[in-house]
Amino acid sequence: MHSILSLRRYRHDRIAHRHDHAQLVFGLRGQLDFEVAGFGSQVTCQTLAVVPCDTQHACGSTGGSECLVLDVPSAEWLQQRLGDHASASQRLLERPSAFSLNPRQGQLVNWLAASQLQDGVIAQQGAALLLASLVGEREAPPCGLPLAALDAYVDQHVGHPLQVADLARLSGLSVARFHIRFLEETGQTPMDYVRQRRLQRARQLLCASRLPLGEVAAQVGYASQSAFSAALLRAFGQTPSALRRESRDKTH
Repeated sequence: MHSILSLRRYRHDRIAHRHDHAQLVFGLRGQLDFEVAGFGSQVTCQTLAVVPCDTQHACGSTGGSECLVLDVPSAEWLQQRLGDHASASQRLLERPSAFSLNPRQGQLVNWLAASQLQDGVIAQQGAALLLASLVGEREAPPCGLPLAALDAYVDQHVGHPLQVADLARLSGLSVARFHIRFLEETGQTPMDYVRQRRLQRARQLLCASRLPLGEVAAQVGYASQSAFSAALLRAFGQTPSALRRESRDKTH
């Protein structure tokens, strides 16, 4: 295996493979779209993706990206280099994840990226320092996401374009970390959740008003009436007209 730490540049071409060692990918510049065993994340500056041993993963970068990659040698290496931190490091490396670095960790990553990584001492000790910092300074278990505030924000902006970054900012998290936390707490991706609330609001408008279908679509963020109708059909198994007709039948 090559040096334990290495600088890598990624381009538009999608790479998909697996390897017999765990890997940590630290973002330096650009954005790398990452998928590990079906878990998606984006590696940017000050963020990190974890690839467990022998796990299928794929990545690609539309605009190009540069990352510092740590190829973890073995459990024996962890025990030898990290001592009391070895068990926590092993747990960190057992499941796909992504999270943000704190400022000290970011400085360490940048320092190593500018160092002579071919020097075995720098690479080995730098890798150990990185791993020790990740398990030694992890945040305490976080509180739940502010779902009520997120719901209110989505409802207030239901007719406008919404980005995951908007919701992450409201939660005080990076986009990558917010995506992970949201999926863990709700079982849905943030955008699936937004889409669901849009369509629930659309159903309420259809049943409680006589607004034209095009206006209902616009009020919940759909520029195309046909796309709006298709989305309602997928979500509720009925067209907008059928939903409105069913509601009126129930009131008579």
